[in-house]
Amino acid sequence: MSYDPIGNTSLPAPCLVDTGVVVNKMDMQRLLTDLGRVRYVYEHDAQTSEGEGYVLEVFSDPQQSTLVANHTLYINVQSFDYLELRRSGDRQACLTLVQENRRFCLFPLSNPLQEQTTRNLNAAALEAMVAEALSASWDVCLDDDNLSS
Repeated sequence: MSYDPIGNTSLPAPCLVDTGVVVNKMDMQRLLTDLGRVRYVYEHDAQTSEGEGYVLEVFSDPQQSTLVANHTLYINVQSFDYLELRRSGDRQACLTLVQENRRFCLFPLSNPLQEQTTRNLNAAALEAMVAEALSASWDVCLDDDNLSS
């Protein structure tokens, strides 16, 4: 705890590693944003629904719904009270969104470490294509200038 001479004391921000409860909506959003492909289990009262999908958007808006359809997930952190972060029995990450008697468990199927490498490769490939296109464009401009003179 830090000390403020005016008399105010402040606690340090929480630090969670693989397990814990997250109540801050911004922290919940940050954790969910890079999930990519997931397996999900939705439990409401005695009913259970399972499937796989891709997290397309994570947002915080009290006027919009969390939607799961056609293998896509649009998750509104305002739809839930908190997020439980834990490891399942087989050491797989499990992020469970909780709201009263509803539990929406998300199990990541994609690996952010591997996807970051793919993104970097895609960015390098895109840069090479843009450079090639610009070079070709300059060549055409130079050829047009030579024909005009």
